[in-house]
Amino acid sequence: MEEIKLLIVDDNINLIDMLKEFFLQTNRIKVVAEAYNGEDGLALIEKEKGNFDVVLLDLIMPKKDGLWLLEQCKEKNIDINVIVESSYNAPNVISEVAALGATYFVLKPFDLIDLEKKIIESTNKSNQKIGLKTGEKQLQLYVTKLLHQLGIPSHIKGYQYLRDCILILYNRPELLGGITKELYPEIAIKYDTTVSRVERAIRHAIEVSCSRADSETMQEIFGYSINYVKAKPTNSEFMVTIADKLRLENEKATQR
Repeated sequence: MEEIKLLIVDDNINLIDMLKEFFLQTNRIKVVAEAYNGEDGLALIEKEKGNFDVVLLDLIMPKKDGLWLLEQCKEKNIDINVIVESSYNAPNVISEVAALGATYFVLKPFDLIDLEKKIIESTNKSNQKIGLKTGEKQLQLYVTKLLHQLGIPSHIKGYQYLRDCILILYNRPELLGGITKELYPEIAIKYDTTVSRVERAIRHAIEVSCSRADSETMQEIFGYSINYVKAKPTNSEFMVTIADKLRLENEKATQR
């Protein structure tokens, strides 16, 4: 199996050294060059493009950042596999890097084995040009962020039940018609509790959200699909709306 040649563009020298050491042990990926800002990274790509199979790109760097480098590559029609890594995972940022041609978005701190898999996948011809993909960890963090914005404290039972339900509905939309008979029992088995307790805990979490979250946040996330002034949403409305929002954000990213 041919070795994958990797260019790392990141100002974190310690991270680069760690990746070099890790990939030396795998014998599948080799770090052949490195740059510490977007400007130098672009210069390397333009000068030695044929020497790199994948670029691992940080977003936040001195001089010129990762977004600038992606913009330049798109403007100059430079076709190269780019994996973006960053500790900043706002949905609009993920959509932007996808629109600029990135293959994957990896959230820091990342798992090295997971990163290795993504680098290998990005060189697979059947996976190229399918748009940016967010991993399960990114989806979990996105849902967590939304629930916090909605004022649901993480220490109440309904918080965890809600998060799991939303992620399941995102991955398995066929359960939309079976929330009470299929989804709740699945959560109840996972947490060794009863269906009625799952339903009550989720209802309590939503009531807490309705009393704590500001109207601007509600409007941003739910639009006009739920009237929080006149009536609280049902459990199903709340979960399905967030799952649909999550699916829409990811579809926008993968279609650009």
